[in-house]
Amino acid sequence: MQATPGAVIQAASPAPPPFLSLKDALSDEQRLELVEYWRSITKRKWVILLLGIAVAIAAGAVAFSLPAVFRSTATVLIEPDKNKVVKIDEVYGGIGTGREYFQTQVEIIKSRDVALKTIEGLKLWEVPEFDPRKDKDDWKAKLKQAIGLTEPEVEWTDEKLARETLGKFNEALDVAPVRLSNLVKVSFESQDPALAARVVSTVAEIYVNNDRESRFKLTQQANQWLQDRVVALRQKLDASERALQAYREGQGLVNLGGSAQAIDSQQIANITQQLVQARVRRAENEGVYKEVLAIRNAKRDDYSSVAAVMRHPAVVEAKKQEAIAQQKVSELSQRYGFEHPRMVAATAELNAASQSVATQADAVATSLMRDYEISRATERQLEGELANSRGSVVAVNRKEAQLGVLERAAQADRQLYELFIGRAKETSASNDLQTQVARVVDPPVLGGKVRPKEMQIIAVAFALGLFGGVLLSLLLDKLDNTLKGQEDAESRLKQPLLTSLPILKGSDRKQVMRLAADRPDSMFAEGIRTARTSVMLSSIDSPKKIILVTSSVPGEGKTVVSTNLALAHATTRRTLLIDADMRRPAVARGLALPPGLKGLSDLTSGDATLDDCIHVLEDSHLHVISSGATPPNPTELLLSQRFKDTLRTLQERYDIILIDSPPVELVSDALVLAPLVTGTIYVVKAMDTPYQLARKGLVRLQRSHGTLLGVVLNYVDFKKAQKYYGQYSAYGQYGYGGYGYKLK
Repeated sequence: MQATPGAVIQAASPAPPPFLSLKDALSDEQRLELVEYWRSITKRKWVILLLGIAVAIAAGAVAFSLPAVFRSTATVLIEPDKNKVVKIDEVYGGIGTGREYFQTQVEIIKSRDVALKTIEGLKLWEVPEFDPRKDKDDWKAKLKQAIGLTEPEVEWTDEKLARETLGKFNEALDVAPVRLSNLVKVSFESQDPALAARVVSTVAEIYVNNDRESRFKLTQQANQWLQDRVVALRQKLDASERALQAYREGQGLVNLGGSAQAIDSQQIANITQQLVQARVRRAENEGVYKEVLAIRNAKRDDYSSVAAVMRHPAVVEAKKQEAIAQQKVSELSQRYGFEHPRMVAATAELNAASQSVATQADAVATSLMRDYEISRATERQLEGELANSRGSVVAVNRKEAQLGVLERAAQADRQLYELFIGRAKETSASNDLQTQVARVVDPPVLGGKVRPKEMQIIAVAFALGLFGGVLLSLLLDKLDNTLKGQEDAESRLKQPLLTSLPILKGSDRKQVMRLAADRPDSMFAEGIRTARTSVMLSSIDSPKKIILVTSSVPGEGKTVVSTNLALAHATTRRTLLIDADMRRPAVARGLALPPGLKGLSDLTSGDATLDDCIHVLEDSHLHVISSGATPPNPTELLLSQRFKDTLRTLQERYDIILIDSPPVELVSDALVLAPLVTGTIYVVKAMDTPYQLARKGLVRLQRSHGTLLGVVLNYVDFKKAQKYYGQYSAYGQYGYGGYGYKLK
């Protein structure tokens, strides 16, 4: 049965104040990840160094056992722009002078044909390092022979040996163009420096000879082809010229240089010009004609609306005389009457003038109508002449078009024939004028050693060994999930660190249960006193405290911490130590109490009184209740009301009660006790307990409504922690032994 929060004084105690971790307090000095890496390296520096040396020695042994390889290099100049005596570039086809041409020549140097000719010329298969027959005697062949899979005997001809050697030859050959130039570096690697030089020279020589031979063959083929084409073209030209002459004779055409067609063209042009002028005149007269015709059809004699009639000189002159007569009548009418002889004479003159205007207008109108009819007749006549001329020109054009076709065919055959005659002569002349595609400008010399570079290999292997050691060290630290120091414990467990206790060696391990009392000036005792101070400061308003001490698993030193912490409290306060680990009790044996004493199991079962179970530790003021007889059901005893009542009674007698409980991960006793106490101290073994396991135990205690006071990090190697993990403490080089404090 689980107790309520009001069952003990602890339940009414206020929560502890927020804890300010050392890492937060030293925020300005937080460790960088780079520093952590450096510490990981320095921690295993000798191992890393030995690993680097071992790798370097192994690499050196391998390097010195490898055969030396020498490189010989020749520089070849590709000459695409050499002046040619005759221009026959078209004969070769596809050969240019740009970067494509240069790259093509580089690939030709690396071609299979050049390689095979070099191998055959030097018989490289007789050199042991290139001999393909050695591969047939390797361990694979021997293994196949041992299991009965013997391959049939191979007949090694020179051709087959050359093909089998080609792979190794290409691996040893290197053809590299020089940037921004027409130079090519041809290199070859071999165990024999003289052989490397001979191979390079042979490759360059075969490349040049191959080009010369290929050009010569192309020229011969082109010459033969051109000769055949010339004969055929000559026959075709003769046939074209005969067909042209036969057509001229058949059509009765005389070659006047185009004069007949020029005369016809000129005649058509003249007729066309006259026709245009006739049409213009007819168009001009047509309007006047229509106006006059309209007036006559209306049987009117007034042509004043026809501008062409009125502008005619005869009409203008008649109109002028009429105007003079009209002016004279006007002048006389002012002085004389209409019956006056002079007035009668003037009137007669005016009438005669008016009649003259009408007569002249009618004559002009008749003349204009006649002009229109003449211009229309002329236009029709010119149109007929133009049609006749065009028909004649079309007939001539047809004949000359066919003549032109035959002339152009003959001319094309003649030009093609002359072109091939010239190419044939040019190709024939070029047989003795072959240019060289390339030349060696820097001949090969006996090459220097290129590999193996023993010292470089050793240096690289040493560096790689160091690098591998560093990576391995970092990996080991990444995989290490234990707690190494104070800051590591606080950051990973998210709980305050009460103290760190050093690892004990030698005689201290024998008296570890009483070390805080027997050696109060030791580093361990100082750590216990630090934990005591932290306990006293926690829940400061509660003068009486019940403290539970537990851990994750056995072997983390919780009993040592609880006994020494009880001894430290006993010097100033009434202190009681209870061994609640009734399955594996260790307090009585560790404090050298007499065997068979009544203890907690007897008290909670009712077999003994409280006074029978409390024992005073010799040479101290500490009271102890041992575990007593081992019960079959320890958890039920701790859950009983009798245990709660006993705990309340003991709290009235003592200022501090320390309870040593079983580990959290094995049994649930600590989870039962956690809600009944003022606070819980969690002991973790450094460099041993995984922090995930410790965090799991802390979470379980919190879920059981227990109050955590903090963590005690036990078994800490302060020298190692300070050196390898950057763990700083007052027990290291900063003071406890360096500022006058006595440290035994």
